[in-house]
Amino acid sequence: MKIAVSANGKDLDAHIDPRFGRCSYFVIVDTDNMSFEAYDNENTGLAGGAGIQSAQFVVSKGAEVVITGNVGPNALRVLSAAGVRRFIGQEGTVSRAIDEYKKGSLRSMSEASISGLASTSGGAGMGRGMGRGRGGGRGMRGRMGASR
Repeated sequence: MKIAVSANGKDLDAHIDPRFGRCSYFVIVDTDNMSFEAYDNENTGLAGGAGIQSAQFVVSKGAEVVITGNVGPNALRVLSAAGVRRFIGQEGTVSRAIDEYKKGSLRSMSEASISGLASTSGGAGMGRGMGRGRGGGRGMRGRMGASR
């Protein structure tokens, strides 16, 4: 089985990079024989879509599992659609994470750990109207309903 780990270095002693889409490297480990390949993440400089591109990259390399610190909603959708299991919120080294996975002590996550810039509920920065309206309705000079 192939596991892709977001990393800040190119070997098994590298630490997990908390950023999935903009991590420095992807270390892809074959758990059958612990061989691995490290790839520079070419998506770090993208203005947008780094998570999606990174997810597509690890899927193209045959990864069945991703271990990372954080993942956004768009990357999560790509990974989910490809049937890739996600282990989010991980720290430590690549080798430790692989060992923890093999022991079955990592917890799989189905939700994004960070929100994306684009929202599916109406756009970036849009509120949901959850305010309580406690401003008192006072207009200019403290008079109720007064305006000019």
